[in-house]
Amino acid sequence: MFQLHPTLAGPIFQAKGTAEDFCGRHPKPKVPCRLVWNITHSPDVTKFVRAYNLDVWANKIVAIIVTIVIALIVRRIVQKTVSKVTTRMAEGTMSDKIREKTRTIFDGSPALVSERRRQRAETMESLLRSIASVIILGMATFSVLGEIGINLAPVLASASIIGVAVAFGAQNLVKDFLSGTFMLLEDQYGVGDVIDVGPAKGTVEAVTLRVTRLRDVNGVVWYMRNGEIQRIGNESQNWARAVLDIPVSYAEDVDKVRSILESTAAGMTVNPPWDEIVLDEPSVWGVQALTGEAVIVRVVVKTAPGKQGEVARELRGRVKKAFDEAGISVAPLTG
Repeated sequence: MFQLHPTLAGPIFQAKGTAEDFCGRHPKPKVPCRLVWNITHSPDVTKFVRAYNLDVWANKIVAIIVTIVIALIVRRIVQKTVSKVTTRMAEGTMSDKIREKTRTIFDGSPALVSERRRQRAETMESLLRSIASVIILGMATFSVLGEIGINLAPVLASASIIGVAVAFGAQNLVKDFLSGTFMLLEDQYGVGDVIDVGPAKGTVEAVTLRVTRLRDVNGVVWYMRNGEIQRIGNESQNWARAVLDIPVSYAEDVDKVRSILESTAAGMTVNPPWDEIVLDEPSVWGVQALTGEAVIVRVVVKTAPGKQGEVARELRGRVKKAFDEAGISVAPLTG
């Protein structure tokens, strides 16, 4: 039954026979069992592999590893494709007609157009990469569970029933997710924007599909559910406007006040960094209102998004100095 291996000098013996003798002829021996026989030529080891279905589990492990590797490769390819597409969006591959229309909307500022499109591209990239990962890894998980031998039909049926029950109890959550998706797709606002959502107003710190987090001027952090946001006022899109209402005494010459305001505002816009923040020539609209104690003169300055507060504070300081030098008194602002 045993014979000395002709190529070895030691007392090593091999069993006669074939893989079919110990792995079974029907069905045809699987690759792992045949491989074990070819390596060991041991009937006991081969029968052990066969008896405990180690060859079957070896096939399953290989299939699981291949599934996971393919899923990771596909996920990587999809994410690279998404990044490439969104990068092209940010770099500006639109037609001349669309580009001209976009610049008109953004009041002709190529810098604002480029920055806004870059922010939107980054938001879209993050959203699409997350969706792709969930779908691809979810499909891979189901494939692995099926390979292990778990019957997915009852699981899917139970998940469907539970999903219907949860849907009735989580309508607000679904509403939040849908609202958040449309907010991101429509570019209603982004991180860094100053928005007014009614109950709160502040700078957006984070945007997810469920909630929006913003911080107001007092440092208070607000969490707004996307489904509860009925209106949004964005002060950081395209451009902003600093509006100053200057109260002066009835005794002052309005034309003189207007001239001082024009020269002061114009002198501010030629000095850095205000020359890059102010987008257009300041305008003195004139007398805006009359009260019992003062004449209200309005000055407006078009600024870069989110910079209207800085411009207004700087201009107020310059107006105060100019009025002091010209001897013009500022009246109390009441009513």
